[in-house]
Formats: sequence, structure tokens, C-alpha cells
Amino acid sequence: MTPSRRLLVALTALALLAILLGILAALGVEAGHWQSAWWGLLLALGMLALVDAFNLTRLPSPALQRSLSGNLPLGHWSNVQLLVRNEHSRAVELELFDHVPDGMLFEQLPQRMRLELGEHCQLAYRLRPVRRGRFFFQRCDMQLSSPMGLWRSKRQLPLTDETRVYPDFAQLHGAGLQAIDIWLNRLGVRQQPRRGLGLEFHQLREFREGDTLRQIDWKATARARTPIAREYQDERDQQIMLMLDCGRRMRSQDGELTHFDHALNAGLLLAYAALRQGDAVGACTFAGEQPRHVAPAKGQQQLHVLLNSLYDLQPTQQPADYGAAVEQLLARQQRQALVIVLSNLRDEDDGELHAALKRLSRRHRVLLVSLREEVLDQLRLRPVQSLDDALDYCGAQDYLSARQALHKRLIANGMPMLDVQPCDLGPALVGRYLAWKKTGTL
Repeated sequence: MTPSRRLLVALTALALLAILLGILAALGVEAGHWQSAWWGLLLALGMLALVDAFNLTRLPSPALQRSLSGNLPLGHWSNVQLLVRNEHSRAVELELFDHVPDGMLFEQLPQRMRLELGEHCQLAYRLRPVRRGRFFFQRCDMQLSSPMGLWRSKRQLPLTDETRVYPDFAQLHGAGLQAIDIWLNRLGVRQQPRRGLGLEFHQLREFREGDTLRQIDWKATARARTPIAREYQDERDQQIMLMLDCGRRMRSQDGELTHFDHALNAGLLLAYAALRQGDAVGACTFAGEQPRHVAPAKGQQQLHVLLNSLYDLQPTQQPADYGAAVEQLLARQQRQALVIVLSNLRDEDDGELHAALKRLSRRHRVLLVSLREEVLDQLRLRPVQSLDDALDYCGAQDYLSARQALHKRLIANGMPMLDVQPCDLGPALVGRYLAWKKTGTL
């Protein structure tokens, strides 16, 4: 319990009056009746304060409820509702502050209100998660004013709730009702023209203008005595495995999101596109506290499985062990698949990385994706106007040159690669997948 501003103002006024009376007494001015009045005011204020404090201790806390979504998208503002009910015999003035877990930003807190007898009030504040995972709301602070307004009492009300913060899946689900071609075009992805036929037979139909002689089914043509062509479609029985690096390099941050967040968002984007194409998608992690594995499966339900399995992953301080990661994947993934390795490469990875990827590519098709820090390109393009600028430029250029040399060696050994900034990863990854899908190289 703490004194309110009203009580402090009254005590300050009495203190100033006491100083004035002391000055008058020092000057020999008789002020006996004023001194008696001062003592009377002090005694009255003390009695009122005691009675008001006693009433405040007996004042019950209003009922409080929190309404919170169980699933929140990362980086988006969401509303949280607080419902306060005054079910007691007198009006109350209060101030509410909800204890928001670390990893979330909030606005419009605290909030003040006055509730009459039997009245209820619903208020809202905004919440924005900046970290994925599972979050717990434990309590809410309520500061009550005494009936006379002389005291304020802070009470902690236990109010537990739980929510999960997922990657930015609103974009994925928002696109689910639209044609995938339109959706991908809006993201900046362009499907490349088809250079050949799909790999999977679809149906027989009459020969049309533009069909090639290779499409003619001669047996069906002989029976029907009219040209019959085979129609093919992209093979819909591929398997895709996402290998997510959870090591210390993925902790690099561009803006509010880490490289791991960008890689996870891009992986889910690819999973959405591939599941719409009829392929099976799975995922595995390495260099994390506990490696996770999601077996490839088809259907849009698999996207929810991936979200629930990966939403709370965070990059760790461990180094990436590509050899151990490949061994684990080869032991679990027997069928041939497209394995997409999402990491942040360094020139010191040369020997270990070459050996691991060579072993992996003997059984699977591999795409290596390396995220490049945006700050490196910014340093390289910034005008050099001082010695510090020159040192920054030389350091960034030397680092990028070593990185490009590693990429060239990997490409020379037949390893497909993507070297992109995190913000461009999603469209680039889906574009490469669709290009391979259309040309029948998966």
C-alpha cells in the first residue's frame, strides 16, 4: 500500500504550514490558535488516512478475465482482451497492467478505469511477438484506489494463459484460397517455360495442334483410327527434405528476424508450394539442442505438422556438424529425395562440407542454400570517406571473396547452390523448386 497523490499533497500543505508557523514563532509573533488548528488538521488527516487504509484492505479485487488467441503469428500485432467486473458493494477506481512475457512487445498498457456497482468493462491492448515459441502469461497487476483516494494498493492477480507464436503463417493461409500461380507471381516468383514433358502419365486424349509426334500412342491410334496422344503431368510423388541448420551462424540478425527465422519461413513457403503440387515434404534439424525429424508426407495437413514440430526451434551456440547431420539423414531417409540444406556457409567449411555433401548426393538430389548477411553488401557499396570506411570495405570484400571462392568450388563439383540475402530467400527457393519441377529434373 502506498500513499496517493492526494494524500501527499495534503501532507505537503501541512508541512509548509508548519514551516510558516515555525518562522512566525522565531520572529516572536504569537500564533497559538493557528498551531492548535494545525494540530487539529494533522490529527483529522491521520484519522481519515487510517480509516481509508482500513477500508482499502477490506476492499475485494474485481473479477478479471483475459481473452488471448492460442496461436499468434510472429511479427504481427494482435489484440488481447481484458474483462473486468465489479461485483461488490461500492464503486472502485483501478489501474491494470498485464505482465507480458519476454519476447513480446506491447502497447496501450497500463489502463485506468472507474467501475460503478455491478458494472463491467472490456479493454484491449496490442501485442506483437518478436520471438517464436511457447509463452506463458502468469499474472496481472491491479492497482486499486481507496474509497477516499488517499491510498493505492497494488495487487498481483494470478491469471494464467498460454499461447504459441508460430512463423508468419498468415501469408501462407491467406494464399490458400487462390491459384498457386497467381500467389507465387505476387511474391515475385516466375515459373520458367517448360522445356519438355512431365514424367508422369496423366491420360489419353485426341491429338491436338501443338502436340509432338512423341506424344502419339500408336496402339490407341490404331484402335480408334484417329490420332490419340498421351498427356503427361509433372510427377506428383517426389519427396522433399528440409535440413535446417540451428547452429550459431544462424543467429545472425538482419532487422528483427534472425537468419534461422528467415530460413524457417522460406522452408514453410516451399513446403506449402510443394504440398500444393502433390509432393511429400519433411524436415530435419541439426546443430540444435535436440535434433528433430519430421518424415515426408503429403497433404495440406502436413503443413500443420511441420508448423507444430518446428515453431519453437531457436538457434543455439553449437557449431554446425555437417558430417553428423548427413549420417543421421541417410539413416532415416531411405527413399531418394530432394534434400535442401539451409545454412550460412564459411570458407572454413570447405573440407568437411565437401565430404558430407558428396556422400549425401550419392543417394539424394541436393540443393545447398547459403544465406548472406545484408550488412556485407551494405559495407561493400557504402562510399569510402574515412579510414574506418576503408577498413570496413576491405574486410567485407575479403570475406565475400573467400565465400564466393567456396561457392565456386562447390558448383565446380556439381553441387547446385543458392546464395541469397535472407529477405529474398523464399521466392528464390520456391522459384528453383518450380524450375526443376517443370523441367522434370527432380
